Amino acid sequence: MAGGIAGREATLKISEIFHSLQGESTRVGLPTVFVRLTGCPLRCTWCDSEYAFSGGSSMSVSEVLDRVAQYACHAVCVTGGEPLAQKACLELLRVLCEAGHSVSLETSGALNLAGVDPRVARIMDLKAPGSGEAEKNRWENLDALNGRDEIKFVLASASDYDWARQVLRARRLDEICTVLFAPVQGQLEPAQLADWILRDRLPVRFQLQLHKILWGAERGR
Repeated sequence: MAGGIAGREATLKISEIFHSLQGESTRVGLPTVFVRLTGCPLRCTWCDSEYAFSGGSSMSVSEVLDRVAQYACHAVCVTGGEPLAQKACLELLRVLCEAGHSVSLETSGALNLAGVDPRVARIMDLKAPGSGEAEKNRWENLDALNGRDEIKFVLASASDYDWARQVLRARRLDEICTVLFAPVQGQLEPAQLADWILRDRLPVRFQLQLHKILWGAERGR
């Protein structure tokens, strides 16, 4: 029987697809199409995309690709939730690369990065204690990262900062790739985090969420 189960196209549960400016990472400010996948095994205390934990629409990989193409935008960011929680995410990343897009992946760092297309820039979180999910950090993922990737710490307090500083130095993260430090909006004053980074001469990049500065918590922006 032609086409059976093995021949069916991979599908994903999609929370939203939208065009905006990249608000985070070293790609900040770059016009980008965001593909937000539904679902996440983590429950970080400061999560700002809880709406993506459930719901969404089923779409085939080719349908996602067609929707992305409508925006005529080179940069694509696959995010969540936790996009790698869906097996078909790996196929989506590969197909987006094959279509000529500059692709980035935003991941919690709690799932295995093996299998992610090497053309994808992986923006991987390391969860600080204040997230409530620090025990989920998959430290072996660090061995899979290279200079095109980025490590992101989202920090809610002075103790989070102290933890991140120790991890940075002990594991020499800046020798792997760019390291980003960002404050949790409403919990850690941006200027305070900037002062600590300068005081301690940390080799990291400070960042704020540009999209929230521009549009607040409005979805699809």
